[in-house]
Amino acid sequence: MNQNKVKYSQSNWELVSVNPNFKNWNWRDLFCFWAVNIQSIVGFSLITSFYTVYSINAFVILFGTIFGCLLVYLFSNLIGKPSQKYGLPFSVILRSSFGYNAAKYLGLLRSLVGIFLFGIQTYFLSQIFTYLIRVALFTFNSLTLENEIFLTHYLGLNVIDLISLFIAIFLQVYLFSQGMNFNKKIINISAVTVYLGIIIFSFVIFFTNIKLTSQAFLDIFNLNNFLNLNNLIALFTIAGIMFAYFSNVILNFGDFSRYIKNDKELKKGNLSLIFNLILFSFFTVFLVLGADVFLNQKFQDLDKILTNPKDIIAKFDNLQITLIGIFFIIIAVSSSSLIANFIPSQYSLINFLPNKLNLKNSSYIIAIFSFLVALFWPTILQPNGIFSLFNTLSTLFGPIFGVMIADYYFIKKENLINKDINSTQSDSAYHFTNGWHLKGIYSLFLGFIFSAATIWNINLVFMESYSWLIGMFISFFTYYLLAKK
Repeated sequence: MNQNKVKYSQSNWELVSVNPNFKNWNWRDLFCFWAVNIQSIVGFSLITSFYTVYSINAFVILFGTIFGCLLVYLFSNLIGKPSQKYGLPFSVILRSSFGYNAAKYLGLLRSLVGIFLFGIQTYFLSQIFTYLIRVALFTFNSLTLENEIFLTHYLGLNVIDLISLFIAIFLQVYLFSQGMNFNKKIINISAVTVYLGIIIFSFVIFFTNIKLTSQAFLDIFNLNNFLNLNNLIALFTIAGIMFAYFSNVILNFGDFSRYIKNDKELKKGNLSLIFNLILFSFFTVFLVLGADVFLNQKFQDLDKILTNPKDIIAKFDNLQITLIGIFFIIIAVSSSSLIANFIPSQYSLINFLPNKLNLKNSSYIIAIFSFLVALFWPTILQPNGIFSLFNTLSTLFGPIFGVMIADYYFIKKENLINKDINSTQSDSAYHFTNGWHLKGIYSLFLGFIFSAATIWNINLVFMESYSWLIGMFISFFTYYLLAKK
């Protein structure tokens, strides 16, 4: 057996350092990256709900969301820098802090969470395709949908639902498995397209009734009670929720930052998150308020403001508007899931079996298991509260981050031994105890206990949006105290 092959048995073409010539991401690509992250349906509903549903001063909301994004900016720079410097993905950097064996299983947990969430997203995406197929069949023949084959359900899904599910899985996996250069194009096109859609819809709504729409928008921006000390609680709560929204993306940010040209582009691009937040908030709030004005003129029984884009589009009851809106929703849902779930799962799966997996076959694994999640989601997984299990697993991410940052910046002083990062030899720098760094593992589980407590302890539920930060700080300081010389 080749000794060199054994020594570097953790190596894989997708996991090795990126060739400097292939580091072609700049700040504009990161602008689109953060745009896609915030353009999801959840992001739309979250931000517009802050401004339109809750009785909180708009400027408190604005500063609260900016503060939350500043934390995201800071932590993304910290976790992104080692990957940018060495050209390595998150799962490989993970080896330097936890050991190559621990990194395999911690990465696998990240993959499981990512695949589960990708499956849920795929289910909701398939429901959009179901609607389109139904519209097409009804247009062709209004009696077609009354056929028995379309009325028979299995696991809560009929034949159209199953076809839609196959379409959603196939399209996503086919597109997303082409490699990072192609995925970068998807991200950039998606960000620009969704912004154009939101802006166009906003202007269309605005010109339906300029006076009422403008007044509704201006009414929410006032300084009344802005300096009230009670607003501090609301501000920090909003900041925590905003940070929690981005938290899953932060941990695996190295999967993307490894392709960034230099540290300057990294920081500049990450700062664009703040601009994205302000831009997206402005147009989405304007769209929601304008739509509310329009719909209240049309419907006398509209008793609540709508903050979900699907609900807004459906209320217009116009096929052309619905189809255009669906086009933008499909792009937003699929591209945000690409960044938050698919790519992190790909690299972590490859790291688990580096000698057997690549971008293609790891994508097929994601496809199979996410299809099963989507298939069983409406009737088995969702009713049985399986989401709580994966929500608990995700509380590991903050502690993992804390250990990695303490290790890289304070223990290793920003230096990694690249030749040892793929080695399993006992004399390699990251062998530790048979591939397990016990100090890192101990620090991780201590942070996890406190982080998960915010979910399972009823007296600490009010701190759930800070679970990531709580686990991160506890693991950070524990590891630093254990590992410092």
